[in-house]
Amino acid sequence: MATTDDRMTGFPPSDESLVDLSGWQDAPNVRWAFRHMRELMPTHAIPGDPEYVRPLPSALDPSVCTTPVTRLDGSTATADDVWADTWTDALLVLHNGTIVDEQYLSGMTPHTPHLLMSVSKSIVGCVAGILVQRGVIDPDAAVTKYVPEVEGSGYGGATVRHVLDMRTGVAFRETYQAADAEVRVMERSMGWRPPQDGDPVGAYNYLTTLGTASEHGGPFTYRSADTDLLGWVCERATGTRMADLVSRLVWIPMGAECAADITCDPVGTAVHDGGISAVARDVARFGQLLLDGHIVPPGWLDDAWHPPADVRDAFAGTDNEPVLPGGWYRNQFWFVPNHRGTALVCLGIHGQMVYVHRETRTVGVKLSSWPDPQNASYLIDTLRTFAAIGAALDG
Repeated sequence: MATTDDRMTGFPPSDESLVDLSGWQDAPNVRWAFRHMRELMPTHAIPGDPEYVRPLPSALDPSVCTTPVTRLDGSTATADDVWADTWTDALLVLHNGTIVDEQYLSGMTPHTPHLLMSVSKSIVGCVAGILVQRGVIDPDAAVTKYVPEVEGSGYGGATVRHVLDMRTGVAFRETYQAADAEVRVMERSMGWRPPQDGDPVGAYNYLTTLGTASEHGGPFTYRSADTDLLGWVCERATGTRMADLVSRLVWIPMGAECAADITCDPVGTAVHDGGISAVARDVARFGQLLLDGHIVPPGWLDDAWHPPADVRDAFAGTDNEPVLPGGWYRNQFWFVPNHRGTALVCLGIHGQMVYVHRETRTVGVKLSSWPDPQNASYLIDTLRTFAAIGAALDG
């Protein structure tokens, strides 16, 4: 497996080792890039409060590493086998709020920030949930109440609830391997790839150009653009940029030990859909707050864990169902049933995951650098491993 040692070597870096905007998301560059986002593009800091850091007690349990797992291909492995085979950079398991397994691989350390990709969506969703509880945002209101600029786009007529659950009818393809897919074009506008002539400058400008594919409120379709619009709603409703909202509403209250950061586009707008980098222990603290139901309103989480029937129906008929059978998507979280209940899961491409299981009081964090954006075997094997660990810890 690639390491970070052969990337960006030399003064200046050699052509063979150079990592820049044109290829940072491609193998073998991802492992280095995901730990060095500040060196690739502008970022906003998300500070915590050094006077208040929530302790994470540790009682490492060696049996966690040898937990047996049945993989997607039918073979049996241990948890550590799965971590070794799925490009793991950092791994934490918490049980009842205590660390029972913590590993850093391929040069990672407890103090190394790592890109979270779309786990960032769940953090932004929590910001939205807090603002809804405070009466700052109405989830049933039209998005144009907060962002009138999108009235003439595919977002015209959509509600905040539609973007929270990714049930807008906007024309947006999340096809990572297609260079002309909207997700890749948006990345050029937000500064994640080199721009081309005619590209809108900035993510918000890009959102105003999106068209319509279907009526709002239909099937669940994963669209990163929906989270970027949700972030825009949050910023407009509060007059505060997202980095400061995450800091004040989530990072400081949860007792983060390190500052996080979020990449920003050429006009200084945060990349809400996937731009946050953080250290693994703080990602574990985020998972624990979701398990404990504090900071984020308990009603917001309960609604997501027990959604209206149409939320499940909107997921069941999509191509997500064969991969995550019985699942659903609500409030910027994925939900995955297993034999011991249902896990709340935050997911990011290239193998980022936060796994939260109420019944077994388990939180799992995996930060990775898969060579490809998506890999169903890696995803399902990771979910099965966290589920097996949780079941074993729960006796």
